[in-house]
Amino acid sequence: MREVILTTMVMVTDPKTEKILIQNRTKDSWAGWVFPGGKVENSESFYDCAVREVNEETGLLIKDLTSCGIVHWINNKTDSRYLVFLYKTDSFSGELLKNPPEGELFWIDKHTLFETPKTNDLDKYFPMFFENKYSEAVGTSDESGYNGFIYK
Repeated sequence: MREVILTTMVMVTDPKTEKILIQNRTKDSWAGWVFPGGKVENSESFYDCAVREVNEETGLLIKDLTSCGIVHWINNKTDSRYLVFLYKTDSFSGELLKNPPEGELFWIDKHTLFETPKTNDLDKYFPMFFENKYSEAVGTSDESGYNGFIYK
């Protein structure tokens, strides 16, 4: 039976400073700079998952999310699927957690975000968040690693 994992990721922008919230994740296989998000629970909508995960990981209560599309990772050997539903918002309330469970939180300007080397695939997601012209991105992998990434 093929495995399907559903997740969300949210780019939160401060409308006053135009800085973007980054989480320096210290645990799991996606360690490094990421936008907050996580796994969808049973009977939970993708939107509700995004709101819940951002609140759990950052302390912020977000609203007025805009869909940025889906990133779809396919393992060619096992046919397992890993889907990431992407959102962005500049509407939030609350204060950032002082000791967040997933890793340090900080605000960063867009230029610095683009110029800083990433330790994971976050930069592959940038066209989905910033260009507003793609609805899906598909990446493939097998035992040798990642083989390709196409925007649609």
